[in-house]
Amino acid sequence: MAWNFDGSTPIYLQIVNILKGEIAGGAYPPGSRLPSVRDLALEAGVNPNTMQRALAELERTGLVNAQRTAGRFITEDAPQLTQLRYSMSEQIISELVERLRALGLSDEQIPDAVRAWIERDHSGQS
Repeated sequence: MAWNFDGSTPIYLQIVNILKGEIAGGAYPPGSRLPSVRDLALEAGVNPNTMQRALAELERTGLVNAQRTAGRFITEDAPQLTQLRYSMSEQIISELVERLRALGLSDEQIPDAVRAWIERDHSGQS
């Protein structure tokens, strides 16, 4: 997993967003156990307290559930995971549309450009 942090937002919020992306993308399947706070902090190169704060935020939102002495697990709530994917995709689409508009594409041209990109043998590739 890529742990690239910048100075624009607090690191714990960046960790939350990275982990949300990993959860939405299936790197952590529903019901799977997350690595320990210490292991995640070591992997990310951050203080364990920072990682703990990020995981507490994910618990608050219901994406992660803590089980006493057993660790933290990804929710199995399919509608919540679907909503996560949609909200994250909306953010990505918003940024894409903003950048394409800045390049001078009209709102009518943007779907055509995306469709053309997909049709040029990019379907299914990430």
